[in-house]
Amino acid sequence: MIEVFLQTLPFFGVIGLGYSAGRIGFFGAEATAYLTLFVFYFALSAMLFLFAARLSIADVLDWDFVFAYLSGCIVVYLIATVVSVIQGKSVAEGAVEAQCAIIGNVGFLGIPMLALLLGDAAVGLIMVVLAIDLIVFSSLIVILITGSQDGKVGLKTLRTVGLGLVKNPLILSIGSGLLFASLSITIPKPAEEFLTILGGAATPGALFAIGASLAGKSAERVSTAIWLSICKLGLHPLAVAIFALLVFDVPSYAAGVMVACAALPVAGNVFMIAQNYNVAPARVSAAILFSTVASILTLPLVIAWVTSL
Repeated sequence: MIEVFLQTLPFFGVIGLGYSAGRIGFFGAEATAYLTLFVFYFALSAMLFLFAARLSIADVLDWDFVFAYLSGCIVVYLIATVVSVIQGKSVAEGAVEAQCAIIGNVGFLGIPMLALLLGDAAVGLIMVVLAIDLIVFSSLIVILITGSQDGKVGLKTLRTVGLGLVKNPLILSIGSGLLFASLSITIPKPAEEFLTILGGAATPGALFAIGASLAGKSAERVSTAIWLSICKLGLHPLAVAIFALLVFDVPSYAAGVMVACAALPVAGNVFMIAQNYNVAPARVSAAILFSTVASILTLPLVIAWVTSL
């Protein structure tokens, strides 16, 4: 446990550096927004493309893996939704809280950290988790929010969801990388070196951006934030572990990667969605802050357990 904690400490150290820079005003909200855009559209996309171009769909697409992860997510999603309904919250608020309960920071934190701690073989599995989060649940939250606000789910909503998926740089980079791999297209050496340099900025840039963005997060709605953090850091990895190890025939290494992904703190893109539709952004902000701080201790525990598998 101590060894794993020490291995994760540098990652959280960079997050802490970004947070400090944001708190003292050295790295403001505008700078954080531009750094996030750079990482999201350029650095992380380059990293994912290179990883995907060295894989094949057969290497990463295991339906037991997909259904185990989906099943664990759906169970926790329903738990968070039921609690929200009992508390008398709207459909849109319930969708946002359920999203907090199952969507972890896979892109900005999971890929750089878990690839180092669990090995390069984990990257393809992490990308499957990321694809499920983006394609299934990012679409679902948009459908639920717009449907509840408009009173129906029409072609406009479906078009918004479809365009969002098509334009998402992470989906595009993974898809195009797998296409290169399936067609056995060799990336020219200068292009590969260019992508390597650009992708190398993803890890420090993403971690620093996480920290700087946390500096602007509020600690309002503490009780809800604590509940959603428990869902994300506790119930989510537990549910995924049960389905992966006891229900579906997922190999122990792949199950460990899946559980580690589920143990990541709430993703920043949930706040972006909540803010865009003006649905409980303060609540999401607090959940991101609480879960990220708590994950400094919980994530090493989970990683220590899955590596023992």
